[in-house]
Amino acid sequence: MSAMRMVFLSFSALILIGMYLTGFQTAHWFLYIPAAAAAFAGITGICPGYRVFNALGFKGQMPGKSI
Repeated sequence: MSAMRMVFLSFSALILIGMYLTGFQTAHWFLYIPAAAAAFAGITGICPGYRVFNALGFKGQMPGKSI
């Protein structure tokens, strides 16, 4: 498993732990979207946010170049 996938999975887990600690009934439904997207990206290796921004015309980072 790559480091980026672990970042997505840990990010998703932290959001879900935060929602668990505050209560799933009090968490707004909008908080489930980034948690689900990060879990999807961590499991499949396909980042939905990257795909959306790429389709909107933003350029991806070239390998080997810094941000």
